[in-house]
Amino acid sequence: MRITDLAIVFTAVFFPFFLLISIHTENISEAAFVEMKYSAGLRAAVQDGGEMLNINETQAEEAGYVSFKKFRADKEGALSTFSNTMYINMGIEDDVHAQAALWWYIPALVVVDYDGYYIYSMQTYTGADGEESMSHAWSPKIPYGYSDGNGNSIHFTLDNQVEIYNGTSKLWYSGFQSELVGKTGVPLLDNSNTFEEIRRITIVNSIQDDLAYFIKRHNTLAMRNGISYRFSLPLIAQEEWNNTINDIGLMAFVQGIPIGDRFYNNYSLGGGRLIKTPVYNGGVEAGTGNKYYYRDTCSFPYEVHEVFNSRREAAASGYREKVCYNEDVK
Repeated sequence: MRITDLAIVFTAVFFPFFLLISIHTENISEAAFVEMKYSAGLRAAVQDGGEMLNINETQAEEAGYVSFKKFRADKEGALSTFSNTMYINMGIEDDVHAQAALWWYIPALVVVDYDGYYIYSMQTYTGADGEESMSHAWSPKIPYGYSDGNGNSIHFTLDNQVEIYNGTSKLWYSGFQSELVGKTGVPLLDNSNTFEEIRRITIVNSIQDDLAYFIKRHNTLAMRNGISYRFSLPLIAQEEWNNTINDIGLMAFVQGIPIGDRFYNNYSLGGGRLIKTPVYNGGVEAGTGNKYYYRDTCSFPYEVHEVFNSRREAAASGYREKVCYNEDVK
């Protein structure tokens, strides 16, 4: 057989193989580009939504008024902003049908609030006509609850403010952990290190467990809509969980979007923390009537009458400075 014949045979046998490799490589490249586009859109949507969480309507709901980490989490504003940014980045801002289809691939959103969390997921309900329907809806706020096995219950927050129920005395207590040492009859409150460890574990485990439940349930509902992909809670590093529960924020999970012969799966976390200028409380000492101002990160047994944005404002209103050990000098 001549060399030209061998060349023809080689080409006839291996050309389809090389063509398939070329097509597959091109598909991989295109899929990688789409994944990058989706990931960028998801991050932008979560960041935009997280920023909306810090919108508040009254002074009492501002961060720093009661606790440095406590402010009103506007979950509806966060949801609306997240949705709009996702639609724009995926090029479906004017396509309501594509928008509805996208939500089948978002098994859960989580708003991490100061004293609990909300999960936005697919829910079933029975309409006035008796027919079962499905739509996304928020869960009620789920508290960061803990029981020590002795009948004592504790509701944690994103800082060390707590609400405690003593199962023996049947009494409720509330305040900062440091203020309640030795006063509640609940051992956990008497050790700061153990308290902080249990607080973080409780918050993370609570969110993880409920997320796993809602995402697993999404499988059943998605199958009714013809989606066979198996949704599941992704593995999230402990460091990311720790960052998530430092402040209020938004978590979003996107799974199962077909890209060629693969599926797009990702999640993103966004915070709602405000970068705030110092806030000073103006308090009056009971009994003496003396007026003091101090940083909102300090804790003094004074009745707060006014709130100021600077030392100068507080001093001009007749308050004397009171400094605590954890105050940042600014």
